[in-house]
Amino acid sequence: MSNQIASAREAFGETLIEIGKENDNVIVLDPDVSASTKTFIFRNMFPNRFINVGISEQDMIGIAAGLALEGFIPIVTGFSMFILRGWEQIRNTIARDKLNVKIIATHSGLSDFADGASHQCLEDIALMRVLPGMNVVVPSDPTSIKSLLKQLVYINGPCYMRIGRDFAPKIYESEDEIVFGKANLLEEGSDLTIIACGLMVYFSLEVREKLLENGFNAAVVDLHTIKPLDRELNKVCGNSDKVVTIEEHNIIGGMGAAVCEILSEKGFRIKRLGVPDMFGESSRNYLQLLEKCELNVKIFTKNILNFVKGELS
Repeated sequence: MSNQIASAREAFGETLIEIGKENDNVIVLDPDVSASTKTFIFRNMFPNRFINVGISEQDMIGIAAGLALEGFIPIVTGFSMFILRGWEQIRNTIARDKLNVKIIATHSGLSDFADGASHQCLEDIALMRVLPGMNVVVPSDPTSIKSLLKQLVYINGPCYMRIGRDFAPKIYESEDEIVFGKANLLEEGSDLTIIACGLMVYFSLEVREKLLENGFNAAVVDLHTIKPLDRELNKVCGNSDKVVTIEEHNIIGGMGAAVCEILSEKGFRIKRLGVPDMFGESSRNYLQLLEKCELNVKIFTKNILNFVKGELS
């Protein structure tokens, strides 16, 4: 684990350039927020393969569908909360027709901390993973953003990638460490397994250190691919039957729920940690907002210790 902090959206913008150089069929669509999503970098280099659709996410999805039908690989982007404006079009056109459209949703979770609940998205994992045939990925750091985006471009079918805004501590050294569809065991442990996605992977590694101080050895798993879920996830968890999931998403319907659907059938005891059934709010500080929504190392450590000791929290 590194102390190096980078920007999720900048990693996305830089990777688009690499992809654009390799594949002439890639076209980027943006709903007039290219300065925020960093797709302007692609626009400046490939102006003929960039479409600003204006503030109209539903139309953006429809245009992307048409491009996919013509053999192009459209990458559509925008704030995750407002991508959901086009959910009906995503369902009825992209998913139902199995079109090769890549949806990259930025500013996910609470990462758009200053703009308040109207701009913060805590529901998208649930809404996207329920769509038949939709691939759903949540990278944990800039390196995994780059690796997974490059892999998604060559997966035939609809894909949804969820990334944050800026705060993205480095976890991986090499893009080769991340393989679509395969959970990554970052740390081994015998007492329990922490399964996390996105920024919460970094937090989970910090939680592991606190648990060690309390005499518990936790494994940490990066579940970057939520759909299709790694069917060998139970093997990654090792010998312990205790699993804790951590996500920057509503506790209802997200990554933790997906894990429960698989591991509960195999006899695992599971504790889900995430945002309680609530909206966010405006804040001047991202980390303080995470804490208010029960997402920080201290709160996680307390809840996990209660869980492994058999107490109710």
